[in-house]
Amino acid sequence: MGVQIYSGSLSLVAKSGVGRAVEHQRQMLRRCGVEVTDQPRADARVVHCNTVLPDSPLAALWARARGKKVVYYGHSTQEDFRQSFRGSDQLSGLFRRWIRFCYNCGNVVVTPTEYSRRLLESYGVRRPIYVLSNGVDTDFFRPIPEARQAFRRRYGLSEQDKAVISVGHMIARKGLPEFLELARSMPQVRFFWFGYTAPELVPAVIRDALANAPDNVTFPGYVSREELREAYCGCDVFAFLSHEETEGIVVLEALACGIPTVLRNIPVYEGWLHHGVEVYKAEDQEDFRTQVEGLLDGMLPSLREAGLALARGRSLEQMGRRLRAVYEQEGLPYREEAPSMLAALHKHIPLYFR
Repeated sequence: MGVQIYSGSLSLVAKSGVGRAVEHQRQMLRRCGVEVTDQPRADARVVHCNTVLPDSPLAALWARARGKKVVYYGHSTQEDFRQSFRGSDQLSGLFRRWIRFCYNCGNVVVTPTEYSRRLLESYGVRRPIYVLSNGVDTDFFRPIPEARQAFRRRYGLSEQDKAVISVGHMIARKGLPEFLELARSMPQVRFFWFGYTAPELVPAVIRDALANAPDNVTFPGYVSREELREAYCGCDVFAFLSHEETEGIVVLEALACGIPTVLRNIPVYEGWLHHGVEVYKAEDQEDFRTQVEGLLDGMLPSLREAGLALARGRSLEQMGRRLRAVYEQEGLPYREEAPSMLAALHKHIPLYFR
C-alpha cells in the first residue's frame, strides 16, 4: 500500500474547493499507478493531510511518530480566510499562526500556486514547499453541446438568451455583492450563482444582499458535478469576481468546458493566466461590465482555444505525474519495494531449516 489520504474531517469540507482538491488527489494518484486509500492502514507509508481542522495536525504528528511521511496540502491562507465567515476578519491573525503550526507538522508541503507558496513562506512555514496545481478532470469537464442544450431547457433559456455564471461560497470574498451589482446593471442578461453557504455563517450584509438580489439572478445552490458541467457549457460567460484565491479550481473547470472567462486581476493568477490570452482580467466593477458585455456581444474574442489548452495542461494525469516526481525528489516511500531474492528465499525456507 502506498498512500493514505487522511479523511477524519473531510466530510466538513466536502462541498468546498478543498473537498474537490482531495478528490483530485485520489484520481491523480490512481491514474499514475499509485495505490491510495482513505482508511488507516499500517502499510500506508505516506499520509496526505488536507485541512487545518484540529484533528488533521494531530493525525500528521501521529503518523510521523510511527515512521510515516506526511504531505500537508496548503489549501488555506490568512488572506483567503478573511471576508469569508462571521468573525473571520477578527480571527485572521490567529488563523495565520494556526496554519503555520499545521503545515509545519508535515514533512513536505504542497500548495497550488507560486502566489500561495510565497504566502506560506512569509508565515514561517519551514518545510520544503512544492507548487502543484489542484488540476482539473478534463475527461469530465469538457465542451459538450448536449450539456448546453440540457442546461437551457432546465432554466427556460432560448439559444438567443444570454447567461452569465459564477461558482463559489456565498461570501464576500468570492465577490457575491459585486456579482449582484453586475447583474443589476445588466437586467437583460440572466445570471446564475452556483454554490451555497448556510445563512448563519455569513455576516448580515451578505444576507441582506441575497434578500435584495435582482430578479435576473438565479441561485441553484450546491448541485451535482453533472449539473455544474451543464451550467458551464450552457452559459455564455464565466464571471469570477473573487477577491482572493490560492488557485481557483472552478476557473480551471470553466476553461476546460470552453466558456469565455473574466476574472478579477489579483496576484494569484500572475504568471499562468494572462489577460487577453486565456482569460480577461478586470480591474474594477466597470471593467467587469465592459468585458462581460464585450464577450456577450461578440466584440471580444472568446479565447476559447487557449483556455482549453491551459486546462488540458493541468489535467489530473499531468498533475499526478508531477506529484509522483515530488515523492521521488523527497524520497517519499509511496510504493512497495520489490523484496530481495534473499528475503524471498527466507520467506519460503521451512522454519526448522533456519
